[in-house]
Amino acid sequence: MPKKEKRIIKKLEVEVVRVKITLACTECKQRNYNTTKEKKNHPERLETRKYCRFCRKHTVHKETK
Repeated sequence: MPKKEKRIIKKLEVEVVRVKITLACTECKQRNYNTTKEKKNHPERLETRKYCRFCRKHTVHKETK
């Protein structure tokens, strides 16, 4: 009878580090959006065009602390 081999498969757990950030309108300085980002892939501050309900138009929103 052949011996049964025990194979131990180790799963490498990759830790996904997503941090919470707040986006603020550059025109009225209101903090409108909360989102997450991966610091490993995007270490710089996030900047995107989104709708600001206080200005009532699309403006550039930047990441704040």
